[in-house]
Amino acid sequence: MKSEIEKQRSEGTDVKKADVLTMFSQSGALLEGHFLLTSGNHSNQYFQCAKVLQYPEYAKKLCDIIADHFRDKAIDVVIAPAIGGIVVGQEVARQLGVRSIFTERKEGAMQLRRGFEIKPGERVLVCEDVVTTGGSVFEVIDVVKKNGGMFMGVGFIVDRSGGSVRFPVANPSDQIACYTTEAVKFTPDECPLCESGSTPVKPGSR
Repeated sequence: MKSEIEKQRSEGTDVKKADVLTMFSQSGALLEGHFLLTSGNHSNQYFQCAKVLQYPEYAKKLCDIIADHFRDKAIDVVIAPAIGGIVVGQEVARQLGVRSIFTERKEGAMQLRRGFEIKPGERVLVCEDVVTTGGSVFEVIDVVKKNGGMFMGVGFIVDRSGGSVRFPVANPSDQIACYTTEAVKFTPDECPLCESGSTPVKPGSR
């Protein structure tokens, strides 16, 4: 049975993108200001997924888009990088009726811990909250392959790269974002916000 979002999407409307932006705005997850990104660049906008995912009804609706997209892929396990992707991975796995595990960074490397394992041949879906450069997701994909899993695709809430980040999926449709935008970013030396006297702040979990 299709979700309401999926039904409206199949009818040719842009409800997916509009609904996602509305959920971020209503939850205070779409931040405006002067931010220092992990890349070292500055931006006037930041998507704080943790603020929208704190509401179960929003988490369900967002992850429904990802789960519906991969429902016919016979996924065995969903994996996500800690910390940001854990809620996304858990909810997508719940909707698919499969296991949910996550990787953690130890001594600079992403790895499975806490007794988590990927059995050889298991069909694995990677989930994340926000993708900018895709670094963490690429690392998780490597973990999947090194453990003998079959990498089936990637699903995430926000793609801040404007679609420029591409993961090694078998088909383009095996990569999906609920919302895609090209983030406005400036190098520190060319940042107009800095020139106006503003000081950047570093949001997020790092």
